[in-house]
Amino acid sequence: MTIGMAVFVAVCQTLHYRTGREVYARMTQFWGKLMLISFAVGVVTGIVQEFQFGMNWSNYSRYVGDIFGAPLAMEGLAAFFLESTFIGLWLFGRGKLSPRIHLASIWALAGGTMLSAYFILAANSWMQHPVGYKLNAGSGRAEMTSILDVLTNSTALYAFGHTILGALATAGMLMLAVCAWHLLRRNEIDVFGRSANILLGGVTVAALGTMVIGHFNGQLMERQQPMKMAAAEALFNTSKPAAFSLFAVSHVEHNPKHLNVNIKIPHTLSLMATNSFNGKVEGINDINREYQRKYGPGEYAPIVAVTYWTFRFMVGSGTIMLLLAAFGFWRARSGRLLDSRLLLRLLIPAAALPFIANSTGWLFTEMGRQPWAVMGLLRTDDANSPIVSSAQIVVTLVGYTLLYGVLGAIGGRLFVREAKHGPRTDVPPADAERPDLVLAY
Repeated sequence: MTIGMAVFVAVCQTLHYRTGREVYARMTQFWGKLMLISFAVGVVTGIVQEFQFGMNWSNYSRYVGDIFGAPLAMEGLAAFFLESTFIGLWLFGRGKLSPRIHLASIWALAGGTMLSAYFILAANSWMQHPVGYKLNAGSGRAEMTSILDVLTNSTALYAFGHTILGALATAGMLMLAVCAWHLLRRNEIDVFGRSANILLGGVTVAALGTMVIGHFNGQLMERQQPMKMAAAEALFNTSKPAAFSLFAVSHVEHNPKHLNVNIKIPHTLSLMATNSFNGKVEGINDINREYQRKYGPGEYAPIVAVTYWTFRFMVGSGTIMLLLAAFGFWRARSGRLLDSRLLLRLLIPAAALPFIANSTGWLFTEMGRQPWAVMGLLRTDDANSPIVSSAQIVVTLVGYTLLYGVLGAIGGRLFVREAKHGPRTDVPPADAERPDLVLAY
């Protein structure tokens, strides 16, 4: 959400810099305040996660620390410092810095948030598709051989495009809900009407781009993690051609006979996975037998029901979001957005759609990799801390969830209050002189 909001604030400020129109200054001020609330909550939640790695996943940290820690360290030392520095310059530099430097600071902040996302995705992608490492038989650990291979992992490159476009769509839908709420009440029509026009076009492009990259990401997944693709479709037996399952009812478990209702589109899965109407897609049972020969006895399929439904919630939410944004963009282009009260009403609850899509997409990505913490190298049940019991993990998980919940509630309440309040009416121009800051004690 912060990534997308930072980009939109930068766009608003650029429009003000180029046109000098006050309405863009007010848009920058209003959306910038909401961006700062989002940024503050995101920073705090990231700190809590570091403790979880050390306490509950010590075997994992010991096994992959040399590799997993490198991109996270880069994120902390480079990207986070970049964000922290330029958010300070942008926040306190208004009227102190030249308009051009002040504008550059918000774009640097937006770039820093994206860079931060890339390093985090590079670390996660190594768990999905390990590259640039060797196993040390003496220490029993994975050691890095090439940081370049880790940072240019094909999984990370696809995930980055998919995630950044998803972030733009997420922020766009949330801000559209704020616009719709004010437009329904005819508040600040100039500010929120212009914001909605920009956001509807941006969300349409971002949502469409997310789906296109998601398609190519799925083809990469079929080559690197075929079990995840098979589980997403509850495809138990290898098929050629393979049909895409729209909706299945009954027990989506390890026995395909339990799928007593399964509405399918013939040849579609083959086309999506292989670019051929008759391409072969491997099934869970065959992949499981292959993994048993390669890794030893065991069960290598994830929880199919979770993988199957999270994939559908992700795709379904993204599709509805794209249709709403595209329809709204068409209405806005024809000057009829304000008359579309039903659409404006729908845009308010629709703010939940990108959060559903992102959350279920993340669950699908991580559940589909199970039982591996690191694909092919370290199982999840070997990655936890040996002296930490299941009960202790549950307790800490509940504790973290409550802490995140409290932080989210505080941030959400502050966000809603400021969003309802609307923009200020006395925004000074960016180049206005202000008194020097002083330290008082």
